[in-house]
Amino acid sequence: MSLNGLGDTPAAQSLPALFPVPEPDPSRADPAPAGPSRRRGGSDRSESALSGPPRADDAGRQLVFFGAEAAEPAVADLAGLLAGPGEVVRMGGTARLAVRVDAAWRVHVLVAELALRGLAASWEPTEDQRHAVRTSYTRLLKPLAVAWLDGPAKCPPAAFHLTGRRLRLWLAAAGTPEPPGGFLLRLGAGDQRCWEAIGAALAAAGLAGTLLGPDEGGPAYRITGRRRLARLAELVGAPPAAAPPDAWP
Repeated sequence: MSLNGLGDTPAAQSLPALFPVPEPDPSRADPAPAGPSRRRGGSDRSESALSGPPRADDAGRQLVFFGAEAAEPAVADLAGLLAGPGEVVRMGGTARLAVRVDAAWRVHVLVAELALRGLAASWEPTEDQRHAVRTSYTRLLKPLAVAWLDGPAKCPPAAFHLTGRRLRLWLAAAGTPEPPGGFLLRLGAGDQRCWEAIGAALAAAGLAGTLLGPDEGGPAYRITGRRRLARLAELVGAPPAAAPPDAWP
């Protein structure tokens, strides 16, 4: 099943079974949806068109205000899904974002996170026993698509950086604990041209990782070390209610 098709799962479809059903998380229910930042340059793929990059004097600093709770949810946060296996496609003046996930709890978390940003999402099971989560085509996602697409291919924009909210979304979609002391942030299998820039963004956030190729259990970045794992936990914040206790750093 292609995630880029025009068909939508009916809006009334229930979320996949998840036991126990999580209670609403009041700490994440209040922020109002936020749209993308206004663009100045039309087709400019600069990251600053979505949200300002860190200032030069912030480079390498361990900044608490980059954590997941430090700012209101924004459409620009969805760059975290594109750093992982997420896909974005354009159609006219609109765009759609889609991502395949391997567990029902991820569907619950992502649908809720998209709703916080004013985006309705649908989901459906895939032939490989996974779940496809995707938005409708919407003008809200056009700036994200313009920034990340080089023709039909996904490519991080200039000055791409990772904040806590972006990391939280990436982890919710494709983060996996790796006992005894590591964490994997999975990448898109066909996104080789993105991997180097994404690794640099991880390092700039204090999360320098090891790139694992497909023959090593990847593609993914492996985060290890007590300090880096503590940094990851600090940035992504408390686990969502739907997440299993051992699925979050």
